[in-house]
Amino acid sequence: MELMVLLNALVTRLLFVLHSLIGVWRVTAVKKEPKYWLLALLNLLLCLETGLTLKFKQGRGYKWFSPAIFLYLICTVPSLWLLEIHHGTQYCGNEPGAVQVNVSNQDFNQSRDSSYGNEGTDHHIIQTAKVFVNQLSTICETVWTLALHQTFLLLLVVGRWLLPIGVEITRDQLSQLLLMFVGTAADILEFASETLDIEDVRKNYTLINAILAVWTWSMLQFPLDLAVQHIGCKPSASARRIPSLLLCRYSAELWNIWVSLFIQDGPFFIVRSILMGHFRIFNQMLVFFTAKNVLVVTLQLYRLAVIMFDFRTTILQKSRKGEVCCCPCEPYEARAHATSHHDNELKELVAFPPKEESQALSEDH
Repeated sequence: MELMVLLNALVTRLLFVLHSLIGVWRVTAVKKEPKYWLLALLNLLLCLETGLTLKFKQGRGYKWFSPAIFLYLICTVPSLWLLEIHHGTQYCGNEPGAVQVNVSNQDFNQSRDSSYGNEGTDHHIIQTAKVFVNQLSTICETVWTLALHQTFLLLLVVGRWLLPIGVEITRDQLSQLLLMFVGTAADILEFASETLDIEDVRKNYTLINAILAVWTWSMLQFPLDLAVQHIGCKPSASARRIPSLLLCRYSAELWNIWVSLFIQDGPFFIVRSILMGHFRIFNQMLVFFTAKNVLVVTLQLYRLAVIMFDFRTTILQKSRKGEVCCCPCEPYEARAHATSHHDNELKELVAFPPKEESQALSEDH
């Protein structure tokens, strides 16, 4: 096993575990109940996945799916749910959203003097860490929740970058996937922060749960790599059917359209339309992003129509020319084998005509 592959696999999963534990700590501090530390047991799943990946895959990733990203979602999403439901119970200083961490030199000097008089440098470091943690606890809850949201999405992108890739995905495909994830993460963060910050929404727990459910549903696209990979198909008769050829040729494009319509922009548009239409909640940003979702959904449907028209035209052209319709994502050898097999059949038909035709030719002669 390569050293860098092992290091990337372990460091990335360690970052996931640390961030998840910070979320559990915030839930315990906000709820003031130690039982919420049981959420930290979810990280055992990530530890189990790490051991299995190192043993069976030598630290490398899987095709089409990332178990580490999926388990990181399972470990972190419950903490964010609890923080959002328990949102806004702590006063936030002077300005909303302002981060105020006042670790004074006097606190550090006092802890240092007491530590030198007691147990030395080790005790001094522990006391300093306690002072710093106590000061972090004074940051208001809303700022902590937003910071966890932001770091959560950033770690999803950075973690996917650091995780070792499998043999099925190339560096070019990984770069395309990361660029898509950056835009997706920005849209998801905007949806969660913009809708949940509305005062009328905060008064309705049903709306909060519905928005968080849509937010969780949109996060499920991060463990999947289908947006940049084509589904391979074999040159068999069943694989040359029209739906199979369409899925084989445009699998990545169709997956992107499906994600936009049913996982991200479509559900986001439905939630925002309900807020404006049923609950009569209007503001400038809500109207703007609703219009943006409508535009994206319309463009994705237009893209789907273009793909279907292009595929239909290609099939008709090949059928008129009598060519074999092979999947363009097959290897060159497979396509060449299918074409050569088709040519051999034509040659055999010309050299050895069917028995009925040969008997008719002999009688005429």
